[in-house]
Amino acid sequence: MATIDQQFVEYIVKTLVNNPDKVAVERKIDEKGVLLSLTVDPEDVGRVIGKRGVTAQAIRVLLRALGTKQDARYNLKIVNTDEDGGAKAVKSEVVEEVSEDVEETEESEGETSELAEKTRAELADLDDLDI
Repeated sequence: MATIDQQFVEYIVKTLVNNPDKVAVERKIDEKGVLLSLTVDPEDVGRVIGKRGVTAQAIRVLLRALGTKQDARYNLKIVNTDEDGGAKAVKSEVVEEVSEDVEETEESEGETSELAEKTRAELADLDDLDI
């Protein structure tokens, strides 16, 4: 029988994905609290994580709220199953950081040369100091 936390995550995720029958939540208690491992269809991983990891983060916030009510600490791990049947953990924080870095790089390519020149000038000024 699924616990209230498993049912909660399943309900939220099933409304987001195209293949709700492939949503599964495993519950494990460890030293850090309750670990919920979420498995979805490979097509739906992007939907669950969301742009910049916003959707996954929102689910985690809701889990924290549930944890406050249940006096428990919840952690959510999103597991990506590939076509070979293997599984690997997906870190939405890493996906978020990489996507932010890519966007910042695209936006700031012109600013990079200005920053480099400014930094070189500041370093040259520091070299002139007698310490």
